[in-house]
Amino acid sequence: MASTSVGSNDLTTNRRQTKRPKYSKFTQQELPACKPILTPQAVISAFLIVTIVFIPIGVASLIASRDVVEIVDRYEAACVPSNWTDNVAYIQSTADKTCTRTLHVEKRMKSPIYVYYQLDNFYQNHRRYVKSRNDEQLRDAGKANSTSGCDPERDVNGVPIVPCGLIAWSMFNDTYSFSRNNNNVTVNKKEISWKSDRDHKFGSDVFPKNFQNGNITGGAHLNESIPLSEQEDLIVWMRTAALPTFRKLYGKIEVDLEKGDEIKVVLQNNYNTYSFSGKKKLVLSTTSWLGGKNDFLGIAYLSVGGLSFFLAMAFTIVYFVKPRQLGDPSYLSWNRNPSGH
Repeated sequence: MASTSVGSNDLTTNRRQTKRPKYSKFTQQELPACKPILTPQAVISAFLIVTIVFIPIGVASLIASRDVVEIVDRYEAACVPSNWTDNVAYIQSTADKTCTRTLHVEKRMKSPIYVYYQLDNFYQNHRRYVKSRNDEQLRDAGKANSTSGCDPERDVNGVPIVPCGLIAWSMFNDTYSFSRNNNNVTVNKKEISWKSDRDHKFGSDVFPKNFQNGNITGGAHLNESIPLSEQEDLIVWMRTAALPTFRKLYGKIEVDLEKGDEIKVVLQNNYNTYSFSGKKKLVLSTTSWLGGKNDFLGIAYLSVGGLSFFLAMAFTIVYFVKPRQLGDPSYLSWNRNPSGH
């Protein structure tokens, strides 16, 4: 009896020390599962399905993009008078910055027509630039003195700036006015920003204070009698762009422009992009059901659909010219001995 007890204890000890898991269908991955076999017919069919789905979507996307009418006018170089050889000195001077441009409408533009300004080589995604703001101050009038994170535009002579930070300080300040046949074309600047930003990120009781009062003026001035929630140019600018080339909405023209129209634009060339070799462009654009003009989505769908069609045809030719006999899956080791014992 004693020897039997000792043997039982040894067996129990060995079981506790072993790392082998207790056998079950779950731990041994023997539960019922779908194990598709990629036959030539299945692969060819999959590629053809991708082709049938992607190519029509790509064609529709390209057609929608081509229906968008867009006028792009680069003006930062043309709006520097010929008697100025130093662009930076000109933009920093007190000289008159008024510039007149003429846009030609090559195709009928149906309202609403969106007016954008485009900046190139402007890195709004720079880490220190993106962090230079205080969202509590923008949202709550009681947080006017909260300027943490706004360096180097926190205060002037000890008085906090509202809104503080480099983003607000560098706000775009070129202005545009339009006319057609000597008749003014009104630009609607209402509801050009995200509604969620107006309602939740910028307070209706927060007013600009001590803004652009430092030694160096960065960009636009703000009306101190209008709350931040209604200063939509600021709200649009404060939503920073991810790429160095970006467009921001300036306003909407709510009349149709006909083919052959000449649009006279009187602009104030105030914003300094010359210090960092940036470009400024004025953009007038219509939209389609897919949004603005963007051929990338259509080209991407067509590329994937075309590649799938090419692979489907290649596999079909190989399958008929040099077929390969499939193996019998019943001879696989895990099918011949499912339990693993």
